[in-house]
Amino acid sequence: MNHNMLSSLEIAQAATLRPIAEVAADAGIETDELEPYGRYKAKVDLSLLDRLADRPDAKLINVTAITPTPAGEGKTTTSVSLTQGLGALGRRPVLALREASLGPVFGVKGGAAGGGYAQVVPMEDLNLHFTGDLHAITAANNLLSALIDAHLLHGNALGLDPLSISWRRCMDMNDRSLRDIATGLGGRVNGYPRQTGFDITAASEVMGLVAVARDLGDLRERLGRITVGSTFEGEPVTAEELCAAGSMAVLLKDAIKPNLVQTLEGQPAFIHCGPFANIAHGNNSLVADRVGLKLGEYLVTESGFASDMGMEKFFDITCRIGGLRPSAVVLVATVRALKHHGGNVDGGAAEIENGAANLARHIGIIRHFGLNAVVGVNKFPSDTPEELELVRRLALEHGAYAAEVNTAFEHGGQGATALAEAVIAAADEPNEFRFAYADDAPIEEKIRAIATSVYGADDVFLLKTAKSKAEAFEAAGLGHLPICMAKTHLSLSHDASLLNAPTGFTVTVRDLRPYTGAGWIVALCGDMQTMPGLGKTPAAFAIDIDAAGQTVGLF
Repeated sequence: MNHNMLSSLEIAQAATLRPIAEVAADAGIETDELEPYGRYKAKVDLSLLDRLADRPDAKLINVTAITPTPAGEGKTTTSVSLTQGLGALGRRPVLALREASLGPVFGVKGGAAGGGYAQVVPMEDLNLHFTGDLHAITAANNLLSALIDAHLLHGNALGLDPLSISWRRCMDMNDRSLRDIATGLGGRVNGYPRQTGFDITAASEVMGLVAVARDLGDLRERLGRITVGSTFEGEPVTAEELCAAGSMAVLLKDAIKPNLVQTLEGQPAFIHCGPFANIAHGNNSLVADRVGLKLGEYLVTESGFASDMGMEKFFDITCRIGGLRPSAVVLVATVRALKHHGGNVDGGAAEIENGAANLARHIGIIRHFGLNAVVGVNKFPSDTPEELELVRRLALEHGAYAAEVNTAFEHGGQGATALAEAVIAAADEPNEFRFAYADDAPIEEKIRAIATSVYGADDVFLLKTAKSKAEAFEAAGLGHLPICMAKTHLSLSHDASLLNAPTGFTVTVRDLRPYTGAGWIVALCGDMQTMPGLGKTPAAFAIDIDAAGQTVGLF
């Protein structure tokens, strides 16, 4: 490792970027399909999908990881580097990633552009506002909130029961003080007092809805299907009935278009939508995937957190809704993470071997979905050659199709060519891709299938509220919807303290939320919060502007 290596931000700021029109032209995007936002980013019009409808799809590669540690294991860096590695081998890859939320950027996780010499650029733009998609989603969400409260004040013609309202406001920032609040205080002129709260924008139904809409027309229909609460007689009240969906669609008509940027080595990268994988479905937009599948030989798409989280939701929600079929999976692992799961992050070979039980479980999850797992061992400066080789060997022993060390953080695409070659081989193999559950399985059985076959739980236990809602949703005709589990990402279980490969646990589901617009049911497990909070020393403390007007401290 070069200890004089520049920071990720310095590398990004020093990079010479290709004009986005040039990146687009090389990818096969026509001039009238490109809507530039400055010189280095653009939106792509969905008319491209009509033009290329008869072109065969690329091979779809999903990038996931073993159970992450608080430090993170470099999954985005691996996704970018795999794209660069495929490019270095003369292939035509396209990358698809989620947009960054300002909450993690200024909180604890940092940005979402990769790291070192495996990044998407312009890095600052990607992490700070970008093309305004998240602001548009926030505005559309909160327009519906405002129309709900105005409806109550001006006669409540629909008979909406204020105590039934489940729709919450949102903002793109971590702010725990907004989780549970009262609105409408100060007399009738300010509306009726009501207990409600905020979610972070990344966890909102509008975010999920934009991420799975096939086109603008589908987006408009899904917005109309949003359920905000029920009447006093128990009948659902929708955004369409509140006359909100049309205006929401207008706010989102540009946000539905995927954003095009580039890797440090010039490959096309779509960065679009940013749902979290622990409290939302954790994958970039379906339209970005669909566009990428028509433009390249390989589409590399990353799912949030581990295979039990974002990958499961990519398969059971995004692929189900979008009719996608993946070709192979890259599973990111690190020496440090295996030591963490083995009981001592400062340990040695014994801890790596103990922690490999977590690696084995994630390989098993991927195989359960009928796909080959290629393990990418992301190299950190403290790793020894012996430790890296041990992780690679353990991965193969536990059933990985292949396992390769990835040094792209320091070496860019050339450091990921071995991984890229293994992925090419894995994607050429036939697979038996399947979902974790059938569409027509009862809601509780879908939850049980995820918990037992993916998490490794003995069973699930639905608290009274969740069980009653499951029965009500079935009766209302929502039983066919897929499930979006909201649980901790730090364990295969719903308990963050259970590391490695826990057994003998039962997953507790405390509540269910019907996302009738997005098209799934959210199952809240354990004590999951849909609005994060800032820590004692958030990343915001280190971010600033220097004398030359350059951003510093962003990572």
